[in-house]
Amino acid sequence: MTDARYLDDAETHEFEATVETVRGSDRVVLDRTYFYPTGGGQPHDTGTLSAGGGGDGDGDGDGVTWDVTDVRKRDRIEHVVAGDAPEPGTTVTGRVDAARRRAHSRYHTAQHLLSAVLLDEFDAETTGNQLYADHAHLDCAYDRFDDDDLRTIETRLNDLVASDRPVRWYSLDRDEAEATLDPERTRLHLLPDSIREVRIVEIGDADDPFDRTACAGTHVESTGDIGAVSVTGRTTQGSAHERVNFVLE
Repeated sequence: MTDARYLDDAETHEFEATVETVRGSDRVVLDRTYFYPTGGGQPHDTGTLSAGGGGDGDGDGDGVTWDVTDVRKRDRIEHVVAGDAPEPGTTVTGRVDAARRRAHSRYHTAQHLLSAVLLDEFDAETTGNQLYADHAHLDCAYDRFDDDDLRTIETRLNDLVASDRPVRWYSLDRDEAEATLDPERTRLHLLPDSIREVRIVEIGDADDPFDRTACAGTHVESTGDIGAVSVTGRTTQGSAHERVNFVLE
């Protein structure tokens, strides 16, 4: 398995790795990576791979640089590159687009807060979400939000941002997680049975976190890093399901 280092460290954006194999002509598998693959409502990272001095910014023209246009997780993590891929055994420097990653991390942490607020205030369980670099939405099991509801949600979210609560993540054996953690909040039932070690993301005090959820996405280290939240509206998503749209400033 590729060493998925983004799971422990969401702030490193440059790293060295070795090309282990190439699938087709453009899908590069590395021995380690900080590139996040599409999953859990979070889009993939983009950036570059370079070898032989390429992409070092000195303008001397040495080396080769490949744009990473997509990252997919199958049995291994595949980095889709533009042009002919580097040969197996090549040492490359990976550079993750830091601005895109930062935006996704802010939105993903905001989505966790929104899920917790909806559960606390409306007993509305999250059923899906999708985030981008400049907006996001969350689907939940609820009949219909009105304008007062949306104002309440936005106020609660911004209060949580202002409180600057810590965000942390760790791995836990699945059996232990299922035996000790709140199933409504962690949503472990959504994970395939084959996953026996789960990554838990917590927001708030360690002894009594505001939210605790199984999640493999990237996050900021504090709710204060999210920035101001604006709830921009809602739409009906079928019978007894609502979509809440939001943006970050």
